[in-house]
Amino acid sequence: MSMDAALRTFFIEAREMLEQKESLLLKFENSEVEDENEGLNAIFRAAHTIKGSAGIFNLDEIVAFTHVVENVLDNLRARKLSLDVDLISLLLQCCDHIAVLLDMADPNRNDGLSDADSASLNAHQAQLLVALNVYLTVPTATAVSKPLPENNSLPANSASPSNTERSGHFERFVSEVDHDDWHILVSFGENTFRDGMDPASFIQFLEKKGEVKDIWPLMDRFPAIDLDAFDAESCYLGFEIRFSSSASKQEIEEVFEFMREEGSLYLLPPNSVLCDYLEIIDLMPDTDLRLGEILVDCGALTTQELKIALQRQSNSDSKQPLGEILLESKACPSEVLEAALQKQNNVRGNVTREQKTLRIDAYKLDTLINYVGELVTAGAGTVLQAEMLGNSQMLESVMLLNNLLEDVRDVALKLRMVPIGETFSKFKRVVRDTAKELGKDVELIIKGADTELDKTVVEKIGDPLMHLVRNALDHGIETAEERVQKGKTARGSLILNAYHDSGNIVIEVRDDGKGMDAEVLRKKAIEKGLITQDAQLTKHELYNLIFEPGFSTAASVTNISGRGVGMDVVRRNITELRGRIDIDSELGKGSTLKITLPLTLAIIDGFLVEVANQPFVVPLEQIQECVEFSSKQDLENEKPYVNLRDEVLPIINLHRHFDLQASNVKRQSLVVVRSGDSRGGLIVDRLLGEFQTVIKPLGKVFEHVEGLSGSTILGSGKVALILNVPGLIQQMIDNRI
Repeated sequence: MSMDAALRTFFIEAREMLEQKESLLLKFENSEVEDENEGLNAIFRAAHTIKGSAGIFNLDEIVAFTHVVENVLDNLRARKLSLDVDLISLLLQCCDHIAVLLDMADPNRNDGLSDADSASLNAHQAQLLVALNVYLTVPTATAVSKPLPENNSLPANSASPSNTERSGHFERFVSEVDHDDWHILVSFGENTFRDGMDPASFIQFLEKKGEVKDIWPLMDRFPAIDLDAFDAESCYLGFEIRFSSSASKQEIEEVFEFMREEGSLYLLPPNSVLCDYLEIIDLMPDTDLRLGEILVDCGALTTQELKIALQRQSNSDSKQPLGEILLESKACPSEVLEAALQKQNNVRGNVTREQKTLRIDAYKLDTLINYVGELVTAGAGTVLQAEMLGNSQMLESVMLLNNLLEDVRDVALKLRMVPIGETFSKFKRVVRDTAKELGKDVELIIKGADTELDKTVVEKIGDPLMHLVRNALDHGIETAEERVQKGKTARGSLILNAYHDSGNIVIEVRDDGKGMDAEVLRKKAIEKGLITQDAQLTKHELYNLIFEPGFSTAASVTNISGRGVGMDVVRRNITELRGRIDIDSELGKGSTLKITLPLTLAIIDGFLVEVANQPFVVPLEQIQECVEFSSKQDLENEKPYVNLRDEVLPIINLHRHFDLQASNVKRQSLVVVRSGDSRGGLIVDRLLGEFQTVIKPLGKVFEHVEGLSGSTILGSGKVALILNVPGLIQQMIDNRI
């Protein structure tokens, strides 16, 4: 991997780790963390990884700032601090600042800062550092709780390790020490102090897992003879520890997780645990596992130890067997290793392959979808030619090819489908910060997080959702005092919900706030000249006035709302995605804004119809049925609805809607379509059958025509327009035709 590619990967992964860190902090604030120790470790791990990776690329500003954050997090892990609301708020601000530093370092995002912006950023960083240092000046506990023997002497029954190698220490462990406890041999890396870590803090953290019975310093790396070689910033420390605990080997290793890059760690389990390892291996089912998997599953080997051993094996020219490497490194007792090898030899079968993921550039994926779209168009043309030739064998081959092409299309589109939950999760921070700014108590509830839709739609729906969420917090949900006075719970609820419906995805933003007052909206619209005094509008038409440019009911302008800018942009952005937005509200109980969007913007299954010799495409999943329709009946009945099996069905005559020439067709057809809970009918001349549609954007001539959402190219080379069914149904309901 080139340096540029590695740097791009760093920026991607660093932002992902910041999102993970932010999510964990919000879970701590809402008391949603199941394992506090693991949560704190994960937060620390994210900061430590960002700092270490930034150092590789010489991003010194990120390293320096993250180093201070890491020190505070280290105090949290050691329980020197408590994670209260104020500290969570500070750490969230630090996440934001690190994100800004990443953007500045990223050549693809950094557009340059003005002197004023740069000064503001530096001032903000200085404020954060001052706030962080408050948490670093708290009194610290004693570094090592167990007293060291005088003059660094060892117990009488222990051999001095001062002149022996580390392997010699381990051999002494095996032969001389008491096996009723864990025995730990840890050697810290030379850059431990430079990395901002305190060896004593690891010992303190170890005591959270059990009891440290004895501890001896290991001085074999200390340059005692040549004092000129002594570096005050380097760490030469190591410890030999006798430890009593019921924790697993994995849990003990995690205590020293952040010093393993340069240091070394040996763990020898008690005899009782050793017997447990052997028993677990014996009871394992007869499924084929690799040697490392057996040892990890029984608990005798940690994942980190296995990773180190596998790296050593891959770097070896002779491809030394993994068992020999584990035996040489003392990572696993020989008795357990022999039992695992015996178990492996007794089991036959194929090795289960591990599922792997691959990060792909979005541009490459979009290119693939475009080529698949061209194949769909070419396939339709081939079918047309085969039908014209009348060769049954060729037609059969072409149909088989087209079926395979449909499978390729479906698989390609699924590659771009992503769950919307990640987008929803980003609003946790928005709701938290906005609610605090407004002095409100609001709970965000996420439903349908696993609902999938096209990644392009996900990218474009983020900003409209942001406007809707902030408006719901500002205009919809009341303060705690107002809610209590109205008999509601003090804490308001904001619900983000997603689900599939008729080939579309529906996203709901629902609150349990004050709701919309139709009369207030009417008065404000008259005041702004949007409607006349005698205008007769339905309740839903009055609700839709909030999408008009410049319309706002806010009493004053704030940082959040009040300027009448945003909701008109929301509707325009959603319309550009071939979607629609509907509002339902009940005064005093809350509002629901429902966005209906297509699942994908690339390829759909369509139904081809003809009006005045002009082909149109109707999305197949939005069609309920097709019935005959009498042209004479249409001429006699000027009302925009028909009686369909004793049900009133609003209709649109596409001849009139698109101002096309009259048709000489004696019997037309009525295509019954559905969008959400609404139905309508489209009057067309002919039904031409199903058709795979590659969606192309409309040209400037047609982009403002109501009722169209795109275009496509038929197999004959002719252009067909794609109907916007939700928009047409809304026009039927509003009686605009």
